[in-house]
Amino acid sequence: MSARKKKLINQPENILQEMLEGVVAAYPDIIRLTDDGLIVRAEPKATGKVALVIGNGTGHEPAMIGLIGKGWFDVNIPGEIFAAPGPNRIVSGIKAAERGAGVLVCVSHHAGDLMNAEMALELCEMEGIDNVEMVVLYDDISSAPKGSEPERRGTAGLFFVWKMLGAYAEGDVTLAQCKTMAEKIRDNTRSLAVALTPGTNPVSGEIMFELADDEIEIGMGVHGEVGQGRRKMCSADDLIDIMLPPIINDLPFVEGDEVLVLINDSGSMTQMELFILFRRVAQILGERGITVYKTWIGAYATTQEMAGFALSLCRVDDELKTLWDAPAIGANVRIVQA
Repeated sequence: MSARKKKLINQPENILQEMLEGVVAAYPDIIRLTDDGLIVRAEPKATGKVALVIGNGTGHEPAMIGLIGKGWFDVNIPGEIFAAPGPNRIVSGIKAAERGAGVLVCVSHHAGDLMNAEMALELCEMEGIDNVEMVVLYDDISSAPKGSEPERRGTAGLFFVWKMLGAYAEGDVTLAQCKTMAEKIRDNTRSLAVALTPGTNPVSGEIMFELADDEIEIGMGVHGEVGQGRRKMCSADDLIDIMLPPIINDLPFVEGDEVLVLINDSGSMTQMELFILFRRVAQILGERGITVYKTWIGAYATTQEMAGFALSLCRVDDELKTLWDAPAIGANVRIVQA
């Protein structure tokens, strides 16, 4: 096992609490920390609006603590490092979010997240909390073949769902309509990621997986889950030439489509690299007659300092473009004018 990487922390057992205290201290006008460890809006959504809740393991910041606020989620239930929050905590998050029109629990498809969310909804039923729905989100084409989309993992491309669903739920819509909208965005999104170097567990300091200096792995998940296999390091253009066609063909995206493009930094990529990568993405999409509506390039769902990126496309219509352009004010992810 490789040597541990340096981390600027205090006591490892206090990482989660100290991070949460730090983020709410930095953005007290947007979020606050409840006594039971939930991240909630400092100013709750108006009564009569559908509430959006998400739980996830920490270590992927700014997802999801940075995405609580107007135009985003109402409540985040932060779990331990890379571990989904338990069912009872999810129920607490649902109760904290309720504004009188129901609660939609958004689940990034991973075994632990899904199991705990399903148990939480069973607990809600036992308590007589009946205006709650769950939507399971996925986008990673490497984790299951075409035709088996519900078996795929949720990865960085879910940023499209989080943003547009957040805008949609600010309107006068029902819980059922919110779930349908989440599924619409999900079903128009495809992603593929690559890892160049591993991240570390911030508690133990241990390397999450091994990659030789001259190797990359295409399709690796956000927790180091196995991808499509390892190959030799290559140029930026060659890598996009490998990754983008399978994404395009999977939906498929076709000539005349308009798309959002996300290049998500897994943790330690440079802006220089990311823009070089997007240059080739734009060339290929242009050659295929696919128009880029808007682009987001940066770190939105990370795995500590893992080097790599996720490339995601989302096909949009006029309704989705309006939702994408709506303002969203999160702790450290803000869209004022897309």
